[in-house]
Amino acid sequence: QVQLVESGGGLVRPGGSLRLSCAASGIIFTAHGMGWYRQAPGTQRELVATITPSGNTNYVDAVKGRFTISRDNAKDTVSLLMDSLKPEDTAVYYCNAKTLSGRNRGNQYWGLGTQVTVSS
Repeated sequence: QVQLVESGGGLVRPGGSLRLSCAASGIIFTAHGMGWYRQAPGTQRELVATITPSGNTNYVDAVKGRFTISRDNAKDTVSLLMDSLKPEDTAVYYCNAKTLSGRNRGNQYWGLGTQVTVSS
């Protein structure tokens, strides 16, 4: 059974920082690209950042230079360090795993999400 469990969300003031973590189980971690998505009320879920098994990263323009995605292949975890947070970063953040090879290539798995609220 695949599980992605997020942690680290909360309330932070503008300009502050938060670190989100996602622990994966039930998958071969190094066979999956990992990512963070977010969804604000009334909007569609959007990509925030992705990281390949070898550590190549990709960010949406809105977070470039402020957010950093990383992964620990020994611990099956992926993290998102968010600096210089803005009110528009407020959303539920979801961990995502995408199978990159094999007969299940393209399968995607999601965590339940963690709320991030940026407000003074």
